Amino acid sequence: MPRRGENIYKRKDGRWEGRTLKQTGKYQYFYSRSYKGVKEKMKNFKDTQVNYRAKKSGEAEEGSVLFENWLKDVSVRVKPSTYESYYRCIYKYVIPFFEKEKKQRITTDTVSRFVKEMYENEELADSSKKKNLTIFKIAVKEILKGSADCLAIIDLIKYPKTDDKEVEVFSMKEQRQIELVAFHNSDRRAMGILLCFYTGLRLGELCALKWRDIDMETGTLFVSRTVSRIRHFDEKEQKTALFVGAPKSRKSMRRIPLPQFLLNMPVMAAYKNKNQENYIFTEADVPFDPRCFQKLYKRLLKEAHVKDRKFHAIRHTFATRALELGVDIKTISELLGHSTVSITLNVYAHSLMEQKKAAIEKFNDMYQLNADLNGPIIKGNFEILEDSWAR
Repeated sequence: MPRRGENIYKRKDGRWEGRTLKQTGKYQYFYSRSYKGVKEKMKNFKDTQVNYRAKKSGEAEEGSVLFENWLKDVSVRVKPSTYESYYRCIYKYVIPFFEKEKKQRITTDTVSRFVKEMYENEELADSSKKKNLTIFKIAVKEILKGSADCLAIIDLIKYPKTDDKEVEVFSMKEQRQIELVAFHNSDRRAMGILLCFYTGLRLGELCALKWRDIDMETGTLFVSRTVSRIRHFDEKEQKTALFVGAPKSRKSMRRIPLPQFLLNMPVMAAYKNKNQENYIFTEADVPFDPRCFQKLYKRLLKEAHVKDRKFHAIRHTFATRALELGVDIKTISELLGHSTVSITLNVYAHSLMEQKKAAIEKFNDMYQLNADLNGPIIKGNFEILEDSWAR
């Protein structure tokens, strides 16, 4: 229960959520695994509020200072994994650019030059350039919010066009080989690979599964958290640590029906005797490290004599198999936990084209049937068309 006078409460997924009203009239939300954690984040947010747009004297601040302050501000309101991406981009590319010259500010000129420099960076792939410019745009938009030249400056930040690469998937034969090796593997955690092939789970979501997430009565699996290894920014602590947090988006929190054969597997037999709060793949209150699962996955591919692919290829394979079986795109999108159907459509455009070809083939079958039943009529129609074309 929330304490009186505070907008902090415990959610159904076990996390605590708090909110505070910003000067813009909109709410700022904070999340943590404990009440104390939310309280601390709310306090830090209030303490680190800064005026990004201008000093009281009217003199604009240096760009490097504004970006540094923005990063401090955003650290208390985004997921640690997101903050890590922001930190890497701002300190590796943005701040060094604005520190080249003294008192270099955020203007149409400096923003144009930064975008040009990012485009010309041959060491970065187009996808990395797009990611960095996306973060840069988010920062600039928040820093300059309300200023007269905000829209003009934001409009200068254009993303490079990236080639839509065809997603990697396993063939049906390769999938069967991997499943066979996983099923007979002495490490029961190999069953996680099988689970991904038939649910489309992300690696982090798989490692974060607890026994209480499985509902044997309804035959469903509830995805409510993810595990990631993130960088520690406190020098006193280890460089990286496992972080358990909310999934990628709100839509990623989902309930997935499980095929009956998965529910009948031996690993599920002792379900009732398990500590429901333990993680499935560690049998403890500490999740399995995604990097270790990656190593297990690589070993399975080698044993199955299958070409090495990223773990995410299993997720792509699940979606492709679903399309091949005629599952509609909306259902696939919800099973995958995509925030919008358009993401699913864009990612699996190639697979969808195969479905479209199969659909058009049905018109060919319809034509053949009509030709058999009404041959003379159809033939006559073509003769009329040919005669009109000749004229």
